Amino acid sequence: MSTQTSTFEFQGTHHIGSLNIDLEHYQHKHTGADHYHLRTDHQEKVFMVALRTVPQDNTGVAHILEHTVLCGSERFPVRDPFFMMTRRSLNTFMNAFTASDWTAYPFASENDKDFYNLLDVYLDAVFFPNLSELDFAQEGHRLALVDTETPDSGYSSLEYRGVVFNEMKGAMSSTTSRLFHTLTKYLFPTTTYHFNSGGEPRSIPKLTYEGLKAFYQKHYHPSNATFLTFGDLDVAQLQHEIDSKVMQRFERSTEQVSVPREERFAAPVSVQEYYPAIPNADGSPQDHVVVSWLLGDSTDVKGALEAHFLTEVLLDNSASPLRHALETTDLGSSVSPLCGLEDSHREMMMVCGLEGAKAEDAGAIEQFILDTLKQIAETGIPQEDQEAVLHQLELSQREIGGDGQPFGLQLIMTLLPTAIHRGPVASALDIDDALAWLREQTQRPDYIQQLIHRLLLDNPHRVRLTLAADAEYQAREEREEEERLEQLAKSMTDAERKRIKELNVTLEEHQNRKPDPGSLPKVTLADVPKALRVTSPTVEAEHHIGFGVGTNGLTYLSYVRPLPALPADTLRWLPMYSGLITELGHGEHSYTEVQRQQARYTGGVSAQFSYRPDKTQQDQVAMHAIISGKALNRNADAMNALMLETITRVRFDEPARIHELLQSMVSRRQRGITGNGHGLAMSAAASYWSGAANLHHQQGGLAGTQWLSALVKADAKQYMDHVVAALTDVHNMLMPLQGQLLAIAEPEILHDQLPQWVAPWQDTLGAAKYQTVNLPSDSERHSAWLTNTSVNFCAQAFATVPVEHPDSVALAVLSGILRNGFLHTAVREQGGAYGGGATHDLSTGIFRFYSYRDPRLENTFADFERSVEWFIREDHGYEPLEEAILGLVSSMDKPGSPAGEARHEYFNQLYGRDVAFRENLRARLLSVTEADLKRVAAAYLAPEKASSAVVTSADEKALCEARGMVIHTI
Repeated sequence: MSTQTSTFEFQGTHHIGSLNIDLEHYQHKHTGADHYHLRTDHQEKVFMVALRTVPQDNTGVAHILEHTVLCGSERFPVRDPFFMMTRRSLNTFMNAFTASDWTAYPFASENDKDFYNLLDVYLDAVFFPNLSELDFAQEGHRLALVDTETPDSGYSSLEYRGVVFNEMKGAMSSTTSRLFHTLTKYLFPTTTYHFNSGGEPRSIPKLTYEGLKAFYQKHYHPSNATFLTFGDLDVAQLQHEIDSKVMQRFERSTEQVSVPREERFAAPVSVQEYYPAIPNADGSPQDHVVVSWLLGDSTDVKGALEAHFLTEVLLDNSASPLRHALETTDLGSSVSPLCGLEDSHREMMMVCGLEGAKAEDAGAIEQFILDTLKQIAETGIPQEDQEAVLHQLELSQREIGGDGQPFGLQLIMTLLPTAIHRGPVASALDIDDALAWLREQTQRPDYIQQLIHRLLLDNPHRVRLTLAADAEYQAREEREEEERLEQLAKSMTDAERKRIKELNVTLEEHQNRKPDPGSLPKVTLADVPKALRVTSPTVEAEHHIGFGVGTNGLTYLSYVRPLPALPADTLRWLPMYSGLITELGHGEHSYTEVQRQQARYTGGVSAQFSYRPDKTQQDQVAMHAIISGKALNRNADAMNALMLETITRVRFDEPARIHELLQSMVSRRQRGITGNGHGLAMSAAASYWSGAANLHHQQGGLAGTQWLSALVKADAKQYMDHVVAALTDVHNMLMPLQGQLLAIAEPEILHDQLPQWVAPWQDTLGAAKYQTVNLPSDSERHSAWLTNTSVNFCAQAFATVPVEHPDSVALAVLSGILRNGFLHTAVREQGGAYGGGATHDLSTGIFRFYSYRDPRLENTFADFERSVEWFIREDHGYEPLEEAILGLVSSMDKPGSPAGEARHEYFNQLYGRDVAFRENLRARLLSVTEADLKRVAAAYLAPEKASSAVVTSADEKALCEARGMVIHTI
């Protein structure tokens, strides 16, 4: 460890025993910038530079700035270095984030050369961006003339364009986002959290280019920056790069950016606002009522731990008293998606409430919550339930993540809020002492009672928000925008219209100009690791398999059963079955007792169904039923018993519980449509060609959501007998099936404990080898799904070939070239969508185009077709081919957690994707030629061979009908 470089001064180190990581703190002498390094032997290296950004309006200035700084810089003056580097790199993660009070630029890579390439580009982008007015117009907002002048109007009509403008239209179509931002507006009336840092669509056009530059000058200075890194890095070399390329050009800033504490209320506040909603078919209520409290500083480690502890005690699971009360009351259909603790702000906030409520019951709901808290304060919480929450905190502290995003980035994101607010950074990760203190506090018989009073009941800084459903809201918003634009158009002079036209023409020329990437660093195929990373089983038998890997004190178990051919009606019920069985009672235990056992002994028990097409015949699919759990080593036996009980003795005689769970399931899936609209649209488009894709569409996709929404009624009596009968049939079908036990633990634990984990399953064990079954594909070829959204999600799909066919890898490479070379410019930069591209699913043999948060519909489908014509017509050379291959290899090589990599290896082996198969796939990828790509583009992607789907609003219904789409309403 280097304790000092020439310009960064070592401040100290802190060993975090629970993670076996050293946190080193350095400070730059001249600017005061902090650098926190998490030293570990982990090969995946992570870098982040974060800046305190505190907007004072809803124009989205911090968000638009995040986009614009990545559009070219002093040393890398190309138009789009960020997106170009995504394909000139072996990165395992690249992104940028705008939060309520910070903006961050993180990346990760396992390759040293690649790491320093990305470091160069990121540092120059953040501290020396071009910030051109054209890029502001593209990424933020601009006006455009949309038709020619007509005799009766006397002026051309206008529209707003811009990537962030459309992104936030999509983001604010999410009810959860609207609920959160409306709540913080009232809970924080005087600080930056009062505003939507992402931007409100009606306010974004108020931001000027001069305002953007002024915000940059105030916030993007090294004195206002924090550097955070993770991995096996030479810190001295890294700091030399930062100092020589950035810091030497700055002096310490005298302006300190910070967030003050909020002014406290003298009395609680009650407010009501509205959100767009399509009325439920049965007329059931759709209003949201939430109650929120402002708590203490998030940087106070003991205070934050107390807040987490209280929130989890009250709301963690269905046996927790406040959640149980909310789940079982008739005042709403399900618990609010906001329930929980928000601890990333300067001061924390706790939220609870209901959705599917009536606005006129808001007062009664608030009183119900307060009365429930008073009752809990009087009766207390059983000590064993408090111990269960302490157990959950210990488990979350120990678990090594890295499957969703890099483990190092997860740790950095945990540190970040404390670093941003200049708190004790080490305490954000090392909670062992605070946890021991909390454990002592819980021994006091009145601790929970006084905590409820201090943080909640006696806290007047409380807001009750009612967000009422309004079927006319979206139409009214759109009408107001049209009226604003019409007034603008009427008042414009000829000179102003000319300037608008010139700006858009100049921007289009700028976008169409082929960038010269010569200034950007890159890796090549020569830098690709020669060997695959393989996690091999330690124990391998017919009935059980064990992986001995570094899990930091956790055990992971799964029981995997192959499924036979099942009727289509049965297949539809599988997601409901898997979603319910871990939430219900079993044997003599009620569901609340089971929830308590899960919290006491496990980090979660989950069930799912897995399926994958055959390697040579994608219409043949293998399916498995899986139940999994994770636990601290000392609780592995108890977890194992819970898993076995769940699949053998689950009970369906708790109809009220099933009804509540299904209402929550419907709400969750409906809320998730606009967040994953492109994925759902791709699934719908692909369902016409593939049995596996159709199964996904019918189970987890839009068709599944439509079916579930129609099934679940407000009155449980109307449908519950049917549900219980169907679930019982599924259970009886699964019961005779045998399966294999998968165990993942540290080597010595695995060696000692595996026999006793296997023993209870002895009567149910068998080989997990699968049989393939044929699945029907009977969806519409062209479909439109209407929902509450201000933007579109477009998708097109083509049937291709199985993964072992020679053309499959060429199609995968082609998708990257179409995305990089044409669609990014046409759909995102020129079309204004937040994202768009192409992908080839090697598993199902489906090639797909997509757009995300897209203001266009018809023109986007035209761009999909034009991208293929462009590729076939022009010569592209080697570099685009190499970049597309790099992207595919990078995604294939992306590391996971030790347990995640072992689990991934198990399922690869299970479905016949062994090491030899993957090595062959890699070799085939590396040998693809441009001639291969031209051939497969012509052979498989002709327009007449396409299916299509779109998630859109009711305003686009006529256009979708004209395209021959079957119309559905969600």
